[in-house]
Amino acid sequence: MTAARALSLVLAVGMTLAAPRAVTAQAVPEPGSPDSETPRVLPIHDSVWLEELTWLEVRDLLRGGRRTVLVPTGGIEQNGPYLALGKHSIILRATMEALARELGDALVAPIISFVPEGDIAPPSSHMRYPGTVSVTQQTFRALLTDVARSMKAHGFEHVILLGDSGGNQEGMAAVAAALSEEWKGSGTDIIHVPEYYDNPRWNAWIADQGIHEELEGLHDDVRHSSLMMLVDTAYVRTGSRIQAGLFHINGVELAPVERTLDLACRLAAYQAEVTAAAIRSRLGGGR
Repeated sequence: MTAARALSLVLAVGMTLAAPRAVTAQAVPEPGSPDSETPRVLPIHDSVWLEELTWLEVRDLLRGGRRTVLVPTGGIEQNGPYLALGKHSIILRATMEALARELGDALVAPIISFVPEGDIAPPSSHMRYPGTVSVTQQTFRALLTDVARSMKAHGFEHVILLGDSGGNQEGMAAVAAALSEEWKGSGTDIIHVPEYYDNPRWNAWIADQGIHEELEGLHDDVRHSSLMMLVDTAYVRTGSRIQAGLFHINGVELAPVERTLDLACRLAAYQAEVTAAAIRSRLGGGR
């Protein structure tokens, strides 16, 4: 069993559907396209990820009350010598799964990995390291805007923007503010939730578990490594590091693997609990 599947089993909740209700008006289908009311004959796949569901499943989940959509932003950047470039996006596979399950009425849009990571020419910030992918703030905000508008068009009532990287926060806040004004009175709201990116709080939780790090300046730490391991231990090069005697970070041993995975599972659940409370508070608490 993979670590990702283990997280799903720990956090899974029932896929209970409420009584159907109308979504949004559907456009007239193009010739050769399926009817929008095509019956679904298979059970709904147990996933919170839009990209893993069929359009029939998403339609029926919407009608059954899944009216909240999480729009996560990650990144492709250098993360020290041992971590895959997709660290932030990989971590979101664990934390968004946990958060959607915690909320109970949420689905998750595909992770946006193309985010500002520094100037492209001449290279600055993370762009100084091979493999990093960067976009301008203008491009990032335009992409976020189109994704959010897509979610609104499908009938989602709550669009939640969350980012796992510091460079994403300003753009998400700006898009949420602009679309909030645009969508007034439409029945759909949009919020940016900075509480998800509360690194001091998550680091304090790590310390409360008796883990004390001495930073080595590698853009890596126990929190990020453990959450990546929860998705796939290969993302932190577990096997190779164990063989080389390098399976540690900031003075903390990551072995045994099972102990670190347990830490990550509990951390993901804690982040989900805190972030879900912030979302409920922002949306009025009546969810």
